[in-house]
Amino acid sequence: MAQKGSSKRAEAERALLEELKALAQGLGIRVREERLLREVGYRVRSGACRLRDANLVLLERGLPLSTQIDLLADVLAERPLESVYLSPAARRLLEGRGLPAATAAVG
Repeated sequence: MAQKGSSKRAEAERALLEELKALAQGLGIRVREERLLREVGYRVRSGACRLRDANLVLLERGLPLSTQIDLLADVLAERPLESVYLSPAARRLLEGRGLPAATAAVG
């Protein structure tokens, strides 16, 4: 039975991650899931960056879903979301990161 619960949790996390990725895309932020290679002399990490004139979030493909969600939520919580519909789960997540409750449109 524990497997069923963890399977439902994984499905919920995947759905939340997809919602956050769609939200990011709607805000003009490109999200790429990649295997970030590490070389001697520098360390590549998941996170936000700017490439030329584009906002970009790189997510390490091998990270747990919960970590990918946290990284993307941290980036999105800094954006103005007054007119954006957010599911209750996404709203709670972003409010927990400093998004004022008044700016999370219920839709």
